[in-house]
Amino acid sequence: MDSSVPDRFDTSRFEAGRNRLASLAYRLLGSAADAEDAVQDAFLQWQSADRQRIEVPEAWLTKVVTNLCLDRLRSAQARRERAVGAWLPEPLLDGDPMLGPADTFEQRESVSLAVLTLMERLSPHERAVYVLREAFSNSHAEIAEILDITESASQQHLHRARRRITAARRGGGGVDPAAARRIVEEFLAAASSGRTERLVALLTDDATAISDGAGQAGKLLRYETPQRVATFVRAGFKPTPAKRRLAGGTPAIHYALVNGAPAVLFVVGDQVIGAVTFDITDGGIAAVRGIAAPARLARLVEAWRQHEPAPPLIARW
Repeated sequence: MDSSVPDRFDTSRFEAGRNRLASLAYRLLGSAADAEDAVQDAFLQWQSADRQRIEVPEAWLTKVVTNLCLDRLRSAQARRERAVGAWLPEPLLDGDPMLGPADTFEQRESVSLAVLTLMERLSPHERAVYVLREAFSNSHAEIAEILDITESASQQHLHRARRRITAARRGGGGVDPAAARRIVEEFLAAASSGRTERLVALLTDDATAISDGAGQAGKLLRYETPQRVATFVRAGFKPTPAKRRLAGGTPAIHYALVNGAPAVLFVVGDQVIGAVTFDITDGGIAAVRGIAAPARLARLVEAWRQHEPAPPLIARW
């Protein structure tokens, strides 16, 4: 038998599960670039392993990727970057395979920017148990094997993770997609016209806004109370010659779904230069996130270039 056949077979087996592994890593790390690195490191371990002794490849690879991600979360660099408040999850355009399974509410919620941000409050083990259980439906016995903990410890980690995320989650239920789009269109119209009072009316009483300052500020910019959020949004959405020069042209503004939530994308040519995402409840807009740092948008830009967009909400901003 050609000795290359087993290698090709084993490589194909890994590639068949790559998207699932990437989705797991993205949920654990909140970064597409870091997730890709973790999956590639897992592939190198897979190649060097005695694969004849691996009884269940999917379980083995899940364990390897999970623990590679935990090592990254515990690293000094990760703690330093996330501690200074300069971190936001990397947004992904809907349809990206890295978003992974979306059949249940728990699976969809676990990849939302809101929950990815809330998971920063969890310990690495709590985060891993939450993702493995809620997004991938692993049993506590399987999770215990993956993390080298007891089933009881897995159950306790899940209980604490659910409690912390539930306590921090905004109240009120979500709205249907058509209503969410109407709210975003109203928001965009009010922001573009500078109608601060209309913006305030669209926000919940505890609304917040977060911006990465296009990566220039060194830390996240945060705004609280509807009035302050509206003032920030009005200033940010007001077009000026200086902003167009910085953007490299006159952007079009497109409606999109990002991590399952409504968003608007600022696009020049085929380049997404900024994304604004919204958390919308039945009480209004609870959170606005502005992401413009090129490193955070790299994967979204590539997905957009392969995307057939609908006509923009605003053709020339």
